[in-house]
Amino acid sequence: MKSEDNMESRVLAKSDPEISLKQHIEDCLLIWKELQQCIPNLPIDNPEFFWQALRTSIVFHDVGKAHEEFQKLLQGKSNHWYGQRHELFSLYFVNYLNLNDYQKELVFFTISGHHKDLSTLFSFADTNYRTKKDEFDYNSDDNLSFEKECNKINKTAIWNLATEYGYNYTLSGQNKIDIYELLKKEKREDPTIIDKGYILKLLLVGAMKQCDHLASSGIHQLEIIEKEDFSFLSKYPLYKHQQKANETIGNVILTAPTGSGKTEASFLWLQKQIEERGQGRVFYILPYTASINAMYERLNEDISSSTNKVGMIHGKLAQYIENKMSKDTSIDSETSKQQLIEDFKTLVTPIKISTPFQLLKNIFGLKGFEKGIFEWAGGYFIFDEIHAYDAHIFAQIIVLIKFATQYLNVKVHIMTATLPSFMKKELENAIGKYTEIKADKELYDSFTRHKIVLQEGLLIDSTYKIQEDINNGKKVLVVCNTVEQSQNVFASLTANNKILLHGSFNSNDRFNKEAKLKYDNIQLLVGTQAIEVSLDIDYDVIYTEPAPLDALIQRFGRVNRKRRKKNCPCYVFKERNEKDKFIYKDEDVITRTILVLENIEKTNNGIIKEYDLQNAIDFVYPDWNKENENEFNDTVNYLTYAINNNLKPLEYSQQSEEDYYKQFDGVKVLPISLMQKYQDYLTKKQFIKADGLLLSIRESRFAGMIRNQEIERSEFVYENEKTKKLLDKSIFIIKRKYDPDLGLLINEEDNSSFYSL
Repeated sequence: MKSEDNMESRVLAKSDPEISLKQHIEDCLLIWKELQQCIPNLPIDNPEFFWQALRTSIVFHDVGKAHEEFQKLLQGKSNHWYGQRHELFSLYFVNYLNLNDYQKELVFFTISGHHKDLSTLFSFADTNYRTKKDEFDYNSDDNLSFEKECNKINKTAIWNLATEYGYNYTLSGQNKIDIYELLKKEKREDPTIIDKGYILKLLLVGAMKQCDHLASSGIHQLEIIEKEDFSFLSKYPLYKHQQKANETIGNVILTAPTGSGKTEASFLWLQKQIEERGQGRVFYILPYTASINAMYERLNEDISSSTNKVGMIHGKLAQYIENKMSKDTSIDSETSKQQLIEDFKTLVTPIKISTPFQLLKNIFGLKGFEKGIFEWAGGYFIFDEIHAYDAHIFAQIIVLIKFATQYLNVKVHIMTATLPSFMKKELENAIGKYTEIKADKELYDSFTRHKIVLQEGLLIDSTYKIQEDINNGKKVLVVCNTVEQSQNVFASLTANNKILLHGSFNSNDRFNKEAKLKYDNIQLLVGTQAIEVSLDIDYDVIYTEPAPLDALIQRFGRVNRKRRKKNCPCYVFKERNEKDKFIYKDEDVITRTILVLENIEKTNNGIIKEYDLQNAIDFVYPDWNKENENEFNDTVNYLTYAINNNLKPLEYSQQSEEDYYKQFDGVKVLPISLMQKYQDYLTKKQFIKADGLLLSIRESRFAGMIRNQEIERSEFVYENEKTKKLLDKSIFIIKRKYDPDLGLLINEEDNSSFYSL
């Protein structure tokens, strides 16, 4: 006779490889223990109750898999499973546990939704298990009986497991479960954020999904932030604003000049929070992919640990890792690359560098948002370059901050060099109680490093001046407002080592250029707004087309960055190109910027006093213009309403998902000259490299070009590695020239024959 332990081990939770139900529960409970250490500051009154409810959910979440037909399915045998839901059978056992009604309700809810949403489950129960049918339903005899199906479960094994994990139960006939009515009740309750117990339910679902997902991925340990991880902060003496950050508990708004150690200040603040409040997952939020990549490399080097403490998430993560690791001969495994991507996306790394969009998708209620919101609980948000967002995105960030601080016990550190006062007020209202930290005037005065030189006319008409500086051996930075103009300027200048950087390169070429900027001595860099972000570059002189003051300040920040030279000239041309209005639509902002710069030329001989920039920024941006104000208010009101009324655990809205994705104005296309290269990558199963050949164009431009047959679809065929079947991939091909040095030449047709591979 087989022992009970053997009977239990025969119940499988997963196949390929086979994992027993008992082992999967143990794996999930390991994550349960890790979560208690990593996320101790839950925003609920009784954390002990939460963790116990989660433990119960873990132990019983998959016991429905003990159904004999599901076991046959896992073993690859002929079966009569009929696509039933194992989580519903798990509820049968919870119903008999000696728990009070509220505990059962929470565990029912958590278990039922660890794979599917409530509507899907309710629809399944309505179709298959409902006992009371309409008189017009002539197929009622074909329905499954939930009670009879429960009798096909290996109950002895499950009750033995329950006893082993310390759960008592009472097998009473009065405890029979009507699965249809149970799910109907859950749907009818329809909780919203103002309801008592909403956050508890939301976090339980998120935590359950985290445990199940991480355990199924073979993860057994979650990293935490340790004291030695902050050792890099002691390399240099602290500025006063850094010292104050290290003494402050709670929310912070920091204002300090570019290059004055704001990142270090935020980690000094973080160090203090963890000392006083304890662990929490950290999100370092930046506006651009290039900023994130650079910050990841910087922090990964600063926090030198034998394990990954720093991760990142953005839309081009796979391409970054593919390109980065292709240079690292110690990591040659596709499995290693995929594991790193998976670690970055999960709770494994305690510090994540991210765009705001990766966080915003959770408050839009995209599928699986509960997992993301649980990860925020009691955590820390650090916003860098907060000034960089337009009214629409800034409004979403305001709602995100308010939600995270009000409901999830998140502490926020916001930092900026140039934030208009009216925007700062919105941040103050969102975060509530906070400490303001500002660099002292003495430090601001020591950061004097730039001299404004205004120029008449267009930049493109003065390239001879730029060439003179290049010929004299200076490192020259040129910033244009449009891709087309940057390409024209780049082509007209000669230098021993030059690079063009803008948004119309594919990911592969963009990564290579950023790597060259970091490691090569590039004398001439020409670009667009792409160079305003956190690229660690230092030039002698800048020539720039007119732009808003805050954008110019960011551009100037790439000149004399280390402050090792005398005040370096910053040439700003007054005249705008015709197409500039599509980039910077508010001409009044440009006009006021030029007035500010003229005043600096007159009163300070062009020397920029960093301390005075706040007044200058407030002059350029006294308030929202009417269009931006309407967009800001509409966005705040819409998203706040959606959170208050539609953000519900286990309910997902197609409309919310569409609203989230429609804000990304871009369509991926492949230049016609890269078709063969794309096919070669697919054939070699190098899918990330293949995707790295694509680039994005605006939807409005895409629509016009596809009407004119300047963009057409093409099918690419490749073999599935496992099944050996031929698969096809449909890609939009753009009939425009592409050059790895210049990028997409949108006005130059490529007359290569259009063909399908």
